[in-house]
Amino acid sequence: MTVSPPPSCESGAALRLVLITTLTMIAFAANSVLGRMAIGSGAGEAGAPLVDPASYSAVRLVSGALMLWALVAASGAGARGKARARSGSWGSAFALFAYATAFSYAYVGLDTGTGALILFACVQATMIGWSLKEGDRPSALAWLGLATAFGAFVWLVSPGLAAPDPLAAAAMALSGVAWGFYSLRGRGLPDPLKATADNFLRSSAFVLPLALVVLAARLPVHASPAGLTLAVLSGAVTSGLGYALWYRVLRQVGAAQGAIVQLTVPVIAAFGGALLLGEDWTLRLILSSLLILGGVAVAILAKQRRV
Repeated sequence: MTVSPPPSCESGAALRLVLITTLTMIAFAANSVLGRMAIGSGAGEAGAPLVDPASYSAVRLVSGALMLWALVAASGAGARGKARARSGSWGSAFALFAYATAFSYAYVGLDTGTGALILFACVQATMIGWSLKEGDRPSALAWLGLATAFGAFVWLVSPGLAAPDPLAAAAMALSGVAWGFYSLRGRGLPDPLKATADNFLRSSAFVLPLALVVLAARLPVHASPAGLTLAVLSGAVTSGLGYALWYRVLRQVGAAQGAIVQLTVPVIAAFGGALLLGEDWTLRLILSSLLILGGVAVAILAKQRRV
C-alpha cells in the first residue's frame, strides 16, 4: 500500500521549490546587472568602466569553472565519473565562450534590462527555430505568439531615439544565439552539472586566443579590483551556483514550465538596473517587453497543450 505524504510535507516542498526557483531567476538576472555594473561606462573613475570586456569574460569563465568543479567534487559526481568519458565537448565549450564574450562586449553599450531582453529573446528564438527545423509544426495560436514576439523585437532594435546601440544589440543577439545552441547541445545529458563544469573548464582554453586578438587589435585592457570582484561574483556565484540551482529546478518543474519561468529574468534585470544603476524604463522597453515575453509565453503554452 502506498502512503501519501502529509499535506504539510507537500506544502513545505512546494515552498522550497518556489524559493529555489526565485533565487535562480535572481541569479540569472544578476548576471546582467553585474555585467553592466562592471563594463558599462560611468562605473569607474572619470566615467571609465571598471574592467574591459575581455578581462571580464576571462575571469567569469575561469571562476565559473572553479566553482562548478568544486560543486562536482562536493557531490561526489567527479569520483563516480572518473572511469567515464568527460561529459562536455569542445563545440559546447566554444558556444559557451562565444556567449560570455559577446555578452560582455554588448554591455558596453546596453542598459541592463534591454540587454537581458535581447538575450532572452534570441535564446528562445534559436531554440524555437531549431524545433521548426526538426519538423515541429506550431499551432495557429503558437504562430500568433511567435509573430507578436518577433515583431516586438524588431521594433525594439529598429532605429529611433529610444533604440539601443545597434552594434551592442547585435553582440547581445549573437550571445543569445550562442547560448541557445549551447542549451540545445546540452539536452538529455545524464549529468548536466558535470557537463557544465567540463564545458566551463574547456571554454577557459579560448581565453588565450582572445587575449592575443585583443593585443593584436590594440583594444584597451584594464581591470580594477572592483571590476575583477564583480567578474568573480558573476562567474562563481550567479553563474556557477545559479546553474547548479537551475538543474535542481528543472528536474522538478520540467522544460516547458522552466522556459516560462525564465520570462521573469528580463523583468528582474530591468528592475535591478533601475534600482542599482539608476537606469530608466523607457516606454519602448516596457511595451516591447510585454509583447515579446507575452508572445513567447503564448507560444510555449500552446505547444504544451499539444503534447
